[in-house]
Amino acid sequence: MDTLVGTAPTSVPTALRKLYFLRFGFAAVWAALLFATADTLGALTATLLVIYPLFDVACAVIDLRSARANARPARGLYVNIALSTLTGIGLAVAATSGIPAVLRVWGAWAITAGVVQLLVGAARRHLGGQWAMIASGAISTLAGASFYAQAGTDDASLTGLAGYAFLGGVFFLVSALRLGRTREV
Repeated sequence: MDTLVGTAPTSVPTALRKLYFLRFGFAAVWAALLFATADTLGALTATLLVIYPLFDVACAVIDLRSARANARPARGLYVNIALSTLTGIGLAVAATSGIPAVLRVWGAWAITAGVVQLLVGAARRHLGGQWAMIASGAISTLAGASFYAQAGTDDASLTGLAGYAFLGGVFFLVSALRLGRTREV
């Protein structure tokens, strides 16, 4: 049976394609929910903020299983798991201090996770469909710096995080489609 976390090893492109579709769907729904609640930093918004990096951890674990089953390097995935776990904890704490604190934590995460995503995408470029992951990593790094800078302004807002997540989801969708196309060729 070929599932996202299947018992039998699947090809890396097939597993990544499924994972990337899942990540797109999650990012789209999450972004819509955050955008609808971003005006205030209440319990629902704080929960959404913490869920996002924890979902990233779950996806990295799934990705890691596929990489190990297919004897692929996985160091970047371990780094991503650690970064996202720490970010989830950091966001839970930052949410009690206000939007600027959340933007600083999210910004630091976007910078570091972006660098990791760029490196993992570059290492996987032979699989095809990874240029979008490389671009997404670079954009994430720049966006993280922007979030961090915005935290020091009077108009600090969480709405940019929704756009960031949705754009990241679109990059996952593009990669999933490119991986499918690469597999068919």
